[in-house]
Amino acid sequence: MVLDAFAKVVAQADTRGEYLTDAQLDALSEIVKDGNKRTDAVNRITSNASSLVASAARDLFAEQPQLINPGGNAYTNRRAAACLRDLEIILRYVTYAIFAGDASVLDDRCLNGLRETYLALGTPGASVAVAVQKLKDASLALVNDPNNITRGDCSALSSEIASYFDRAASAVS
Repeated sequence: MVLDAFAKVVAQADTRGEYLTDAQLDALSEIVKDGNKRTDAVNRITSNASSLVASAARDLFAEQPQLINPGGNAYTNRRAAACLRDLEIILRYVTYAIFAGDASVLDDRCLNGLRETYLALGTPGASVAVAVQKLKDASLALVNDPNNITRGDCSALSSEIASYFDRAASAVS
């Protein structure tokens, strides 16, 4: 079962038979306070998902053309489409984690077993990790653009978002 940040903190306190601590309440209050920024970030990434994925793949293939050359892992339209599909899925689950404020949905539904699958298929995980880093850079650029977004310091949220992409890149490499 995937738990958001609130349910996880409550479940942990309940297991210990304790009240929530001031630190836990403060952390949850920060998530609520940043709710609009979190929603803005998810909306920006989601509304640009197709272009983010296409751009990451295009940049990856420009840097690593052997992937799309005959014999490469993304050679043929079917294989290249599978690469785009995987990047799209990873990006989608990153947005779920951003919205929930918790990486468990990303881990449980997307990343667990992905590396083993890639190894079994002969997919170069290091190349996928490079593409995920490209998704991260482009997504953070969108999130940190101050135009038409909830005002305020987004450094903590940006750091959190970066950690989800880093987690995904690490899982596949």
